[in-house]
Amino acid sequence: MQTEVWNGSRSGRIAALAVAVILAAGTGCTKESTATPSGGTAVGATLPETLATVAGEPVTVADLGAQVGIQLTQLESQYLRNRSQLIQQSLDAVVSERMLQAEARRQNKSVEELVAAEAGGYDITDLEITTWYNQNRNRVGTRSLDEVRTDIADFLRNEKRTAAARALDRRLRSELSVAVNFQPYRLTFNNDGSPSLGTKGAPVEVVEFSDFQCPFCQRFAPTLKQLAQNFGSNVYIVYRQFPIASIHPQAVKASEASLCAEEQGKFWEYHDLLFVEQTRLMVPDLKAKARRVGMDGTRFDSCLDTGKYAEQVQRDLAEGERAGVTGTPAVFVNGTHVRGGAVPYETVAQAVQRELDRVQQK
Repeated sequence: MQTEVWNGSRSGRIAALAVAVILAAGTGCTKESTATPSGGTAVGATLPETLATVAGEPVTVADLGAQVGIQLTQLESQYLRNRSQLIQQSLDAVVSERMLQAEARRQNKSVEELVAAEAGGYDITDLEITTWYNQNRNRVGTRSLDEVRTDIADFLRNEKRTAAARALDRRLRSELSVAVNFQPYRLTFNNDGSPSLGTKGAPVEVVEFSDFQCPFCQRFAPTLKQLAQNFGSNVYIVYRQFPIASIHPQAVKASEASLCAEEQGKFWEYHDLLFVEQTRLMVPDLKAKARRVGMDGTRFDSCLDTGKYAEQVQRDLAEGERAGVTGTPAVFVNGTHVRGGAVPYETVAQAVQRELDRVQQK
């Protein structure tokens, strides 16, 4: 899906310029597809304590665990997560609208005038246009700067307005003493033994469930280190294994190999190399890469060959499934799911900043 940024007759050229730059909907590697019923009634919405009785013995939901326990937990998690996100998005829109209207009345201005003042105007210089063009040549194809100058200016102007609106929103939430009582649905994870960046106990915890053979995970991989660099001690980042063996047959062993690398303090170097050389993940490749990042090869080979971390990979998979994960990358910020899979860095950074603001206000 592409996000429309400019209007008018130039809309056909928008996608070519903006598809990888703006906040587009993310994608990911999916374990299974699900269908949503188009209708139905509320009959059966509430489960009775006893589902059935056989020879006087009750059958309860707990008795279904072996057959459908994980699926039921997964469906419930997905429902609660989706409901929470829908409420959160709608609530944000309503709160923002009321804040802007209140401030506009106070200053006797229109909402657009407020945003324009926050941005300091929307003028775009030739230098900004040229810089954007030079940095995004792969997105404009063979078109010359003069051919796309107007489109780039419109895009940058829209970016400037969007940034100003976000800054104004954050400032007004503080100045107008906005109190939000709603708390999104949050999951808790047992991350013991998982590779991480930062200090445990930081205000914001980011957990990613990922697959080393997934191309969308490869695209998303730099985001984790970018978060660590930009948020510093305020963020704790955890990498969880979620290899989807049905479509990525080499991913399970790659997951185990990465944990063998963690054992030698080389996880992140190995993580980066696995994604850079994603098409070479056979066991001999995994062993060769270990030596290239400076690991003890004999120790690594033994770790991988004996399946030392196979059980941990399966635990990660099970925990991801219980959390409702069906595809990768799946990212959670303080237990709240960031929708969209391989979303742009800005999307995750906004979620982190929101949580940081919430924790600091609390």
